[in-house]
Amino acid sequence: MVQSPSVDHAPDWERLRKALSVEAERGFSDLLGREFRFHEFLERQFNNPPARLAGSDRQRWQNLAAEFARYPSMTLAQRQHLVAESRRVLLQSERSLEMRSRSVREPLSRRKPPTVNLQQTVQHSQGGELSLSQPLTEVRQIGRRGGDRLARLGLYRVQDLLEYFPRDRIDYARQVPISQLEPGETVTVVAQVQSCSFFNSSKNKKLSIFQLTLKDPTGRLKITRFYPGNRYSSSRWQYAHKSQYPRGATVAASGLVKKNKYGITLENPDLEVLEHADARIESLSVGRVLPVYALTDGVTADLVRKSVLAVLPASQQIPEPLPKKLREKYDLIDRPTAIANIHFPPDTDILELARRRLVFDEFFYLQLGLLKRRHELKQAGEVQLANSQAQRLTIQGQLIEQFYNLLPFNLTHAQTRVIQEILADLDKTSPMNRLVQGDVGAGKTVVAVVAILAAIQSGYQAALMAPTEVLAEQHYRKLVDWLNLLQLPVELLTGSTKTRKRRQIHSQLETGELPVLVGTHALIQDKVNFHRLGLAVIDEQHRFGVQQRAKLQQKGSNGICHVLSMTATPIPRTLALTLHGDLDVSQIDELPPGRKPIQTTVLAGKQRLEAYDLIRRQMAMGHQAYVVLPLVEESEKLDLKSAVEEYERLQEVFPNFRVGLLHGRMTSAEKDAAIAAFHGHDTQILVSTTVVEVGVDVPNATVMLIENAERFGLSQLHQLRGRVGRGGDRAYCILMTHPKASPDAKQRLEVLESSQDGFLIAEMDMQLRGPGQMLGTRQSGLPDFVLASLVDDREVLILARDAAERVIRKDPSLERYPRMKAELEIRFERMLGGAMLQ
Repeated sequence: MVQSPSVDHAPDWERLRKALSVEAERGFSDLLGREFRFHEFLERQFNNPPARLAGSDRQRWQNLAAEFARYPSMTLAQRQHLVAESRRVLLQSERSLEMRSRSVREPLSRRKPPTVNLQQTVQHSQGGELSLSQPLTEVRQIGRRGGDRLARLGLYRVQDLLEYFPRDRIDYARQVPISQLEPGETVTVVAQVQSCSFFNSSKNKKLSIFQLTLKDPTGRLKITRFYPGNRYSSSRWQYAHKSQYPRGATVAASGLVKKNKYGITLENPDLEVLEHADARIESLSVGRVLPVYALTDGVTADLVRKSVLAVLPASQQIPEPLPKKLREKYDLIDRPTAIANIHFPPDTDILELARRRLVFDEFFYLQLGLLKRRHELKQAGEVQLANSQAQRLTIQGQLIEQFYNLLPFNLTHAQTRVIQEILADLDKTSPMNRLVQGDVGAGKTVVAVVAILAAIQSGYQAALMAPTEVLAEQHYRKLVDWLNLLQLPVELLTGSTKTRKRRQIHSQLETGELPVLVGTHALIQDKVNFHRLGLAVIDEQHRFGVQQRAKLQQKGSNGICHVLSMTATPIPRTLALTLHGDLDVSQIDELPPGRKPIQTTVLAGKQRLEAYDLIRRQMAMGHQAYVVLPLVEESEKLDLKSAVEEYERLQEVFPNFRVGLLHGRMTSAEKDAAIAAFHGHDTQILVSTTVVEVGVDVPNATVMLIENAERFGLSQLHQLRGRVGRGGDRAYCILMTHPKASPDAKQRLEVLESSQDGFLIAEMDMQLRGPGQMLGTRQSGLPDFVLASLVDDREVLILARDAAERVIRKDPSLERYPRMKAELEIRFERMLGGAMLQ
């Protein structure tokens, strides 16, 4: 694969990336190269980090080197995680080095990047000190008219404007000689005027064209600017404008480098005439890192920039909520300095420090609020439990031992570890609030049954709530199979349960005769009263609202019980901390032994016959197939196959086999009939929308054909793929792409071809699409961050979580930190309506 790198040289980035890519493509088998195995090469490379890397980044490289030394003894899942983490670290390291090289690269004259003493300029012009609460209409440089326009952005006071952070920035701080201009870069050129001309367009009389030729010791640069409108076509205006750029004058030009048929140029640049070559640039838009703000109708970028500049001195009045020791521990600059430099930083190094502090704040207060809420819930639970006869659950007993003996298989190491974490929670006086993440087929239900049995043998009841009747019925069947062998009755309560049966269940719950109830939202109805509910298990918990989950918990003994949440949608750790920062999170990151990988293939539309041939061969062997589509009925706006039309078409394609139809608009009875027919092998092909993503369990199904696969996220495709291969036979997943699918979309799907690891796929999905799209924008539950990115700022999130945990351990009420407490309340009221602190 690769040869030994010299210890005296920096690592070979391209060979590193290629080695990681090939290892993933070949199934993480620790490939043997010409001289070394994969893990040996990676260990040597990561032991030799680039000299210019920051200390924390160098330490991450050293940690990866130590991990690769253990690579031969790792499980497949651990290898996949390590390779994914290595790719991420490489990408971040390259970005970090690029940022450093840009910030240290000196301009042609070897002087510092041009800056303006903003604070001195504004204080002089303001003629007095501003206050944070001062209305913007009373700031002289903004005035009534400007203040009224800024109000359209929700900006009324000085502090509002200071905390209106740029959403992006254009970097004109780097000066470049003309000969070194590269297309795609944003730069500043300082050069002398060689010629200047102004003329009206022959094709459009209302368009005036200004051309400027600049020259420096390395070359020439021709710049063109366009001025639409009658006022610019007058010879008087053009003469006045030309007179600003006499031959030999020094000009600073900032813009995006582009290449056209005439050569290299700057696209519509900002210009400033300097007194001499070493003069300081005074313009707000030339030669600096230029902030880009979100705007609205009637509010220009120039207005916002000038207004921010006018109030910038008041940033020193911003309160600092974080103690000095905490800032020093996490290498944070103070908040007033961060706010001042997030707008108009003198260079990229200071910008990064400012951004890091403000990103830390966004993550820190979110984590602090979630941890504070968790502490308060546990404290309330301990008080309620102390006032009742309920204490810790019995984590060792006859029921659990009998269950282990009944299982025809051994638990995986991951299942055993998660069970121990759950039982440790149940052995405490405070109520458990734990989320278990597990890949498709990882065995979450077995783990939940152990917790249920711990509740039952302690004299309590247990409830399992699922979001759909299909999933609830699947859980019910599994629990009946296991618990009936232990002489424990189980009942199912859904919207379809008959009135007589429903009354019987209600009665048995209230008397305590029924120890376990499985159901849907029907479990949280007012008429459902438990005698002594000790454990609530919530599956696919992200599909329930906060109030729905809380309502089930409140049905516990004395209004509280242990809660075990489960999800088959793996999400990266950073996203889990953001969404579930008030929960303890466990991961079942190992599949049962003997589970065969699902052969996944990406096919184009012209290869459809190959997919149909595979389905025919599998059905001839007695197996079944899913065909999944993104739409129920044909859409006029989207050129996608519809489930209804495809159902009708496939009956003609497969005349010797029976085809079924399943989609979300069908009634519950129709869905049940379609699933029952497929489960009973009455239909061999099930055409469906994503309603089969969770809960449909047909072990005989071996083919999953997904139409227009590029329309789905990787995590959702992985969930759909998990519907096949559940019976031990070799299974196949075919990702059929639309003829107009982009190359990027097809490349994204190739991730599924090379990996079966849901956690790795979720990580890639978040990097490619972002967390909101990955989870579904509307239901993601993500707070709106201003600066922070869950993809790019993971390291800062982990540090913020650590800091929040330290603060809560030291003072859960935050009484010792009044400024921090006040800031927390303000942020949660603004971000989440205060709901998280209730």
